[in-house]
Amino acid sequence: MAIVRMEPVNVRVRTDWFNGTPREVTWNSVRLPVTRLSAVRREDSAYRVDVGPRTIFEVETPGARLALSFQHRSRRWTVDGVDDEVGRC
Repeated sequence: MAIVRMEPVNVRVRTDWFNGTPREVTWNSVRLPVTRLSAVRREDSAYRVDVGPRTIFEVETPGARLALSFQHRSRRWTVDGVDDEVGRC
């Protein structure tokens, strides 16, 4: 299954101290540990001027795969997509 794009939702993300990769996502009151980093896409040169550069992380958590976006200018984390079919076979 593919990640379904959605309206961005603000979340809180704890990152690794040394390399900045996500380790835990807090969405409302739900804490989701990141079990695997699937992909990283850095949009350093292709971005809208008013938004600024961003980095997109595709991560796996228990029960869902998330597309996390970090906007460098505003220093804001959002969830841009969800695939809840991970781990179901």
